Formats: sequence, C-alpha cells, structure tokens
Amino acid sequence: MRNRERMPASYYVYLLLCDDGSYYTGYTKNVESRLEQHEKGHGARYTKMHRPKRVIYIEEFKTRRAVMRRERQIKALTHEQKRELARKAKMARCKIEGP
Repeated sequence: MRNRERMPASYYVYLLLCDDGSYYTGYTKNVESRLEQHEKGHGARYTKMHRPKRVIYIEEFKTRRAVMRRERQIKALTHEQKRELARKAKMARCKIEGP
C-alpha cells in the first residue's frame, strides 16, 4: 500500500458584520460554505437572530487548536477592538492590492 501525501487542511477564523451592527466570530475549514449556511439561517443560533451582512475579517491557520485559540481571543475583544481589527486588515489588503 502506498502512502499518499496529503496537503494539510487549513482552518479559518472569520468575523462577520451583522445587519444590526454586531459582530459574530467563528471558525471553519470553508468560509464560503459557512457563510452560505449563516445566510440561510442554518449556521449559528446567533446569526439566525442577527443576520450576517458580510465577512469583514479572515485569518488562516494550519491547526484546529490554533484557530480555536484565535477565535477565543477575537471573541474576547470589545466591539471597538473588533472594528479596529477589521479596519487594519482592510488597510493591509489595500496596500497589497493597490488603489
């Protein structure tokens, strides 16, 4: 039997901006699929009541342990700190992608 080389799966922590201005933090292996679940009301209980508007922040991790640790850190941030995290990420993307 041959050993198959497998690409390590990535995990993502994400921050959603909800319609009411609140934030939701979660983690997944597939952000696009998870967002669809949230939008259809099949995601977390929180996003059933606070409809997601858009993903405003994503970070990639190699292990589930690392992504769960980061999720806890982000959930512990204040509303203003989460807004600032998303703002800095947006600014970094603009510098990389250009105007």
